Amino acid sequence: MTDDKKYDAVIIGGGPAGLTAAIYTVRGEYSTLLLERAFTGGLMAQASWIENFPGFEDGISGFELGEKMLAQATKLGAIVKTGTVIALEDYGLEKKLTLENGEIITAKAVIIAGGNERRKLGVPGEEKYLGRGVSYCATCDGAFYKDRVVAVVGGGNSAFSEALHLTSTAKKVYLIHRRLVFKSQPSLQERVKNNPKIEIIYESQIKEMRGNIMLEELLLENNSGQQSVLKVDGVFISVGLVPQTDYLKDLLHINQNGAIVTDINMQTNVPGILAAGDIREGAIQQAVSAAGDGATAAFYAQKYLGSICKIC
Repeated sequence: MTDDKKYDAVIIGGGPAGLTAAIYTVRGEYSTLLLERAFTGGLMAQASWIENFPGFEDGISGFELGEKMLAQATKLGAIVKTGTVIALEDYGLEKKLTLENGEIITAKAVIIAGGNERRKLGVPGEEKYLGRGVSYCATCDGAFYKDRVVAVVGGGNSAFSEALHLTSTAKKVYLIHRRLVFKSQPSLQERVKNNPKIEIIYESQIKEMRGNIMLEELLLENNSGQQSVLKVDGVFISVGLVPQTDYLKDLLHINQNGAIVTDINMQTNVPGILAAGDIREGAIQQAVSAAGDGATAAFYAQKYLGSICKIC
């Protein structure tokens, strides 16, 4: 299968939803291109360990699971390419995708599985110290903080997983949360609270990040308005995710949180354009459910392709 820039199906995003969709469409003998802007596996690849994906009784790293899914898709014939989609246009039987580098790709059906990106805190110093003490991925950058003091911000599963992962290298881990209660799973909370390397700072928020060349301290403010300074070598932000849908707002129905609105068959308001995984409204942000979404989207994309074959 050659890269001729014209495909039956183009899949945007190489996470579990996109990779599963590619496996299904290529097995249906439809020419398939998968576009991923960074690295295959999506945010799943940043998970140090996944214990709830069926078939791996001892668990598996998110990176390895993504690599296995990628190998399966490419072995079956899917083409995988690095590229960022900045525009998607509907011309009825043909969809036009414009990449950041100016390249144009056309498809009969498109499955959007671009997932989410990390939400930023939006406090002074966050941008300044990005890569110099500020990170959004403990799996990616945790090794740089061997025997150092770090902080994690957030109260969900991701934040707790990040904190636990960092204890393998860091000397001390602070977990900062603006509330008294957490959204994370009870099992994760138990592991964090019982880990001697982790100290939880409740009902507090970061107001500013400070330092010289590198991040050196965090200005904290608790819910009573009292401020304090926390000395750290690094901070990992894990306060939620934002769907990557800015380029779709003039084409698709997008909800107030930026997620794509679909029906139960992953179909959007535009025939031939479907959405799957964390990017769609109602997603529960789990690898296994994203994979299920990908299979559903591919199934109905194939039904759409079959229906227009008589026309095109």
